[in-house]
This record gives sequence, structure tokens and C-alpha cells, in this order.
Amino acid sequence: MKERWEHFFEEKHEIDYPQLTMFQLLKKTADKYPDNVAYEFMGKKTKFRELISKIELTAKALTSIGIREGDAVTVCMPNCPQAIDTFYALNRIGAIANMIHPLSAVSEITFYLNISNSKAVLTLDQFYEKVVEARKDCDHTVIILMAAVADELPKYLEIPYRIKNFGQYSNLPNQAYSLTWKDFLHYGKQFPLPLPKVKFEVDRTAVILYSGGTTGTTKGIMLSDLNFNACALQSSVAMEVPYEPGQKILAVMPLFHGFGLGIGIHTCLVKGICCDLIPQFTVKTYAQMLIKKKPNFIAGVPTLYEALLRTKGLENADLSFLKGMYSGGDSLSVELKTKVDNFLKAHGAKIQVREGYGTTECVTASCLTPTNDYRPGSIGLPYPDTKYVICEPGTTDEVEIGKEGEICLTGPSVMLGYLKNEEETNQTIRKHADGNYYLHTGDLGLMDKDGFVYFKQRIKRMIISSGYNVYPSQIENVIDANAKVLYSCVIGVKDSYKMQKVKAFVVLKPNVVPDDSVKEEIMSYCRKHIAKYAMPYDIEFRDELPKTLVGKVAYRVLEEEENKKVELQLQKEKEQEAKAKQTKITEKKA
Repeated sequence: MKERWEHFFEEKHEIDYPQLTMFQLLKKTADKYPDNVAYEFMGKKTKFRELISKIELTAKALTSIGIREGDAVTVCMPNCPQAIDTFYALNRIGAIANMIHPLSAVSEITFYLNISNSKAVLTLDQFYEKVVEARKDCDHTVIILMAAVADELPKYLEIPYRIKNFGQYSNLPNQAYSLTWKDFLHYGKQFPLPLPKVKFEVDRTAVILYSGGTTGTTKGIMLSDLNFNACALQSSVAMEVPYEPGQKILAVMPLFHGFGLGIGIHTCLVKGICCDLIPQFTVKTYAQMLIKKKPNFIAGVPTLYEALLRTKGLENADLSFLKGMYSGGDSLSVELKTKVDNFLKAHGAKIQVREGYGTTECVTASCLTPTNDYRPGSIGLPYPDTKYVICEPGTTDEVEIGKEGEICLTGPSVMLGYLKNEEETNQTIRKHADGNYYLHTGDLGLMDKDGFVYFKQRIKRMIISSGYNVYPSQIENVIDANAKVLYSCVIGVKDSYKMQKVKAFVVLKPNVVPDDSVKEEIMSYCRKHIAKYAMPYDIEFRDELPKTLVGKVAYRVLEEEENKKVELQLQKEKEQEAKAKQTKITEKKA
């Protein structure tokens, strides 16, 4: 699909996209704001000039251990300085950053190392043994770089941290195939030659991210320098916020996720915003950090904001320091947005939560609700230089305005393709009648006459009950609007008569007792707002709902649990029928 990019810079765009790598674009910012803080980690601040020096040193170290242009290196890290330094250092030398979750299972890590053909993997000491296990089944040689949180702590925290964790991660790495971060950087310091400048290529793979497990088989998503730079520049325009030196974001969204890497890190750094790196957190510690750090921007998934609403310690908090709050990664219900907006207003913030929409196949967001023109249920307007169309599912035929169909989009942030999966790439990126290549998202939605886009549901999550299409998010919106409900998840359960029937899982607000009267109250409320064929047959109360690695409600886990119960019940009924039949035969013989 190289022809997609051959004439990109000859075309007219709203934004002037520089022919620069991610590192080169970051370097421009560093030259402009050398003494601004680029990132902060546990109180230790790194200025932009220092960040560039750290990237150069890490790039030399990578080169010294044999990493070359086009090679892949896996970054299996939480939000830590070494991960940021390595991400841009790989880009500095034209190598590929293969970003994965550090809590991935051993077999998953092996898969990621093999499919990307990674020559090395960077991880923390606490994950080292797991990575060693994963390495055993790799079909090629992999060098392990072992970093430690303590290496990047300020002095007043480093010693107490090492004492507290003494012996926990003290095993020295196997020197046959591993290096500590300190020894690794020593190679960089000894590297005698200057690093060559890497030439920008519009269709070169710079980053590999992976699609979430909630929508099917895991796929490697190949993304370019242009994809990430376009996302950063487009987001900066769409967010409509005046950027000022010294502003900062609470960077909690993980690096292996497009939202965390594309918005929380790259967009912010190229705009000169300080990234306060948070490697791990609970809702309680997040609330504490929010008050202590006073970030100007926060970005998170809906479940994070839902949890903040019930967190103790924020009752009297002044949140007037917030300049932007962005929700992504999952659908933000109208009801939850209303609750969050009211919370912000009550705590002095002069903003509203804004919802972004996108997929990892276009890095992250490609659509965002405007600052002063919110339309209930809308995910906003497409980014600059990004075109959305709504097509009849399974085709490239556009539907009329206001009619529901598959959301498709084209623009400079759309991926190069799926790693080693040309067939899936060709099914997902298709050429339309206007000559442009569109990403078929697999999401249902519609567009109004003013160009506002409305996300309805992922096509694969649609429930079909008695021949009727039922969209879980619509029912969740109704349930979430109930005064006693915190949030909900709706799934389809196998049924011999209806094929699927609707079941709701509900987390109630604090101090609400989950008894039959509350269940009946919610069911009664649903009957008023939900068509009979789409009504939940049951509501199950839970203290919490399972979440994916990036904080979304893992509806597939709930589906599997319920469908397994159905299968066991069917098996039990068959056994009882067989037993009853055998009893009749025995009695007849007698």
C-alpha cells in the first residue's frame, strides 16, 4: 500500500506536516524550550536539553549492542524514564519500538518478541524472570536490558527504596544474554562515533502497537513517524487550548496504549508540556496526585472518571487548575459525562470533560467533541485533515446523512497496516470511490448534517435477540441514568429460543444496598425507556466489574462466564433427561 503515501506531501492540508521523524520533531521543541521540564518521575525532573542528551546516549548504547535501522526492540515497561528515553532513542537510529504491556503473560511476551523479530527487550527488574521465561521459546536471539525504578529516583528516595526492596529484585541478570541498565549505558558512553542522521521516510514502520483482546485475535499495528506526528499536531489543534510553558499532564495512561503514548507522551512533549510519569496507581493515589501535582491536563478512560466521582478526599478539592480533561479508550455515556461535568463545576473547574474517538489503527483519537458545542451522544468532529464517512457495513458504499452504518475514516494518522497480515490489512484499509484509502473501524455510527459523528456500537458486540438488533451501549446509557447506579455492562447470553437474551451487570453507588427492591426499581425504570425485545431478563449486582489491561470493562469476560453457566445448565438438564429416560426403561422392564 505504498501508493497511499507517495503523493502525501504534494497535497494541500490544513496543517503543515514536517518531513521529520518523531525524534526530530521532539528535538525542535527541545531547542525552543531547553530549560523547560520535559518529564518528572517521583519528584525527579528532567529538562528538555537533558532529555535529548539521554536519548542520544541511549541511542549510542543501542547501536553498540548491534541494533540497527529497521531492527525492532520490545519495550516492556510501565511509564518510567528509561521507557521514554528508549522509545525516542530507537526512533533516533531508525529502529522500531515494539510496545507491550509489562503484565503480559509469558506466552504473550514470546508471541510479541517472535512476531516483531525483536533483537532486544527492555524491562524492569521486577519483570525480569518472566521475560527470561518468555525468551526461552523465542525463535531467535534476544538481548534483555534490565532497568530498575531506583535508577531514576531522586537521591532522597533512592536509598529508602533500595532498603525497602532489598533482596526482592536483587538477582543479577544472566550475563550471557542480559545487561543491567547501568552497564548498557556504559556501552553508550564508550561508543566512539557520532550517530548518523536518519532520513525521514513517509511509509517506514516506527512503532508497533497491539490491538486489544476484546475484539478478536491480537494483531500488530504498524505505525509511522507521520502517523504519530500527525496525531500530535492534529490533537493540538482540536483540543483548542492555549499551550503555555510550564503546563503539565498527569501521564497515567500506559505507554503500550495509543492513547497513553500518542496523547499522554508524544503530543504533550512536542508541545513543550511536562509529562508527570505515573508508573502505577490506584484511584485513591490518583486522587491524591491530582490534588498534589495540580496538572493542567488529564486523560483517561471512562472507568477512571467514574471511580473519581466516588473517591474520598476530593470532597473539598479545588480543581480550577485543570485546563483540559479528555476521555477515550471506551464510550463515555451521556449520563457519566453529565455527572463528571457537574463534579468539575462543583470543584471550581471551568471546563467540561471532552470525549475523543479513535482506534489504535490511527494511533488514538481522530475525532473530538468541541469545547463549546456539545451534542448529546456525539463523539464530536473529525480532526483536521481527517475525513469520516459512514458506509453500509461490509461495503465501501456511503449511506445517507443520519443513517447508521460503519464508521470509516481517512487521514495521515491511519496505520501502515497489520504486521505480517496482508489479508487483514486489505480487509481493514480499503480504497473508496474518491480514490482515498479508508480505515474500516468495525464500529457502528452515524453522522448528522453538520458533520458531527455519533458512535453507536462495535459491530461485533451487537446482540441479536429474536431477530432484533440490540446495542448494549444504548441499554447501558439508560441504566446508568438511574440515580442509584454507578455504571453497568450489558451482554448477550446464549438462549435456545431467542438465540441471545440480554443481561445487565450493575455496580451501585456507595451505600446503596443491592437488594430485590433496588433491582425491581431499576427494572421498572428500564421498562419505561427500553423496548420490550431489548429488556434485560436479569440484573446482577457486582462490587466491581472485570477490566481489560487498559481499564475498559471486559464485557467478553462476563459473556464467557454467563455462557459457561448456560452450557453447564444444558448439560445438567440433558443428564437429568437421560437419567429419567433410563428410569422409565428400568421400571417398564420390571
